[in-house]
Amino acid sequence: MTTIKITLMILIFLINLVISAPSWADEALHLNVNTDYFIGQKVIWLYKARADSEHTQRIPAEVIKLGSKQVQVKVHKNKNEFVNRWVNRDRLEVNKSGNCLK
Repeated sequence: MTTIKITLMILIFLINLVISAPSWADEALHLNVNTDYFIGQKVIWLYKARADSEHTQRIPAEVIKLGSKQVQVKVHKNKNEFVNRWVNRDRLEVNKSGNCLK
């Protein structure tokens, strides 16, 4: 009777491992998405006042948080004030100079 219980528990454990494996794969894939930016990195935000606007402003910013589709950046406003904004990844470029914020 005890061997049946042990065998059943091992079988349930193995089935549980097989079912949970795809969720581990998705988690690892999700972590690889965030490798292009890192927290604290200096970037340039390519800002348009309106979607149909021709003029693009280049605003220095710093990466604060990483999301799956967007990045939260900290932008210098005025008089040592900062504002955080969520920005699409395709609207950012890496700041090569490094001295981005005051």
